[in-house]
Amino acid sequence: MNRLSGVFQFLLGFFLGIFLLVGGTASLAYVVFARMNANPEKPTFAEEKPPETTAKAESEPVTNNDSKTQPVEEVVAKESVIEEETEELPDGAYRAKVTWSTGLSVRSQPDLNAERIGGVEYDSEVIILQTSNDGDWQQVRLPNSQQEGWVKAGNVEKVEQ
Repeated sequence: MNRLSGVFQFLLGFFLGIFLLVGGTASLAYVVFARMNANPEKPTFAEEKPPETTAKAESEPVTNNDSKTQPVEEVVAKESVIEEETEELPDGAYRAKVTWSTGLSVRSQPDLNAERIGGVEYDSEVIILQTSNDGDWQQVRLPNSQQEGWVKAGNVEKVEQ
């Protein structure tokens, strides 16, 4: 009887160990794959304004007692549009929008190993100044900051004016 009890204990322990090993491995795999499936956070670039600032300005318009005056935000917005429209482009330059969904890194030289000096968000407007000799890079200027740098070619689309 003791012999039968020992065999039974061994089999029960063996199957319980296998069950725990398989269950633990499956749980760990589920956690790892669930984290890999989540979308990464949106990258933030130095040129971006904090979301709180823009949301506050839009949600709290300035009101004036004089009915003939316009709110300050509208006047500032109109002036910035006029400035952008009147900015003259160098010969051969044109305006373009970023089409790469995660934005672009602006580099100091037309090389992947060059220093990253900034970034441009998706659907932002840039000014294309020139294309490198090999056609792989484009020199850009950021309209509001006058910062210039290089981005990988093929990630922008010309804007018709």
